[in-house]
Amino acid sequence: MPPLARRNLFHDKVRMAVTLTGIAFSVVLMVVQWGLFEGFSGSTSNLIDHSGADLWVTAKNTVYIDQAVNFNERKYYQVLATPGVAQAAKFIARWSVWKAPNGRSESVAVVGYDPDVPLGRPWGMVAGDPQQVKQPNGVIVDRIYADKLTAHNLDDRAEVFGYRARVVGFTNGIRAFTTAPYVFTTFKNAQDYTGFKQDQTNFVLVKAAPGVNIQKLKADLKARLPDNDVYETAEFSAMTRHYWMFTTGAGIAVLMAAALGLVVGIAVVAQTIYATTMDHIREYGTLKAMGAPNSYVLGVIMTQAAIAAALGYAIGMGVSIFVVHGAASGGANIVLTWKTVILMAFLTLVMCLTAAVVSVKKIFSLDPAMVFKG
Repeated sequence: MPPLARRNLFHDKVRMAVTLTGIAFSVVLMVVQWGLFEGFSGSTSNLIDHSGADLWVTAKNTVYIDQAVNFNERKYYQVLATPGVAQAAKFIARWSVWKAPNGRSESVAVVGYDPDVPLGRPWGMVAGDPQQVKQPNGVIVDRIYADKLTAHNLDDRAEVFGYRARVVGFTNGIRAFTTAPYVFTTFKNAQDYTGFKQDQTNFVLVKAAPGVNIQKLKADLKARLPDNDVYETAEFSAMTRHYWMFTTGAGIAVLMAAALGLVVGIAVVAQTIYATTMDHIREYGTLKAMGAPNSYVLGVIMTQAAIAAALGYAIGMGVSIFVVHGAASGGANIVLTWKTVILMAFLTLVMCLTAAVVSVKKIFSLDPAMVFKG
């Protein structure tokens, strides 16, 4: 670390504080906005990602999970009869209405699964067991939505689409992308809760037998079910995420806010480093007059930017962690992963080095003779 860079940066404590504040603010803004994007994106496809299935059989032209159209459940038996299929399960995901004992109604997303097949089950159980939905009118809901659904304890009662429902389990952390909480129940109950006919489903989940080529099995199922679409889990997940995050514009808005944080950071740091450089313009002129090459001056200014980036990032990330934990208790879904931590460190460094380029251009065009002028 060139001593000149450190001295220039810390010489004016107020200006240094402004610089670090700007960087930290930008880091917090980028972390929160990117975390919201990750959280929203994950919640749109979490049913798919946690299903445990290799393939999804849907109605024709289904492009995301919430748009699924009903089809005859005879297709389920055709799937089971396909060589290479180890397990299959009928699965329902459809909107409905939850009515609490106090008369309050809420929109919910009913998820119907087969408790006897390990496909499409709820995850993150903190009370009860997925198998308990086989009890009369059994449903599983998430703790996050306990107040919204007026369901705080096991055995609490409600109605879904006019049918009785009884809470037999709680999960923790299954967030819905929309305002409608997930309500997990048996496939049969889900047919009642969503108004399905008794011979209808809107998905069939497929688990391939060990050693079976997924692509070949997918092709075999498509040949056997020409009126249906067949997607790999990762493929269907990506389609659902793309629809909600980009087709609806929700993801674009969040990404633009994150980009704004980066722009704000560059502007603040550029102004501060430029002002610091101008304050020491005669010193840089003296260095050039003494024969210091542009590479040395470049090293000083870039080192200043790197130091500011490291300190600002540390402060900003500390505040971000506090904000993320606080938001989680308030119901906001902000995801902070190690990948995000590393990405933000890289972006912060790039932001500060980019800002320093403005000052570098001024120094490179400096005439050393100016130091001998009055």
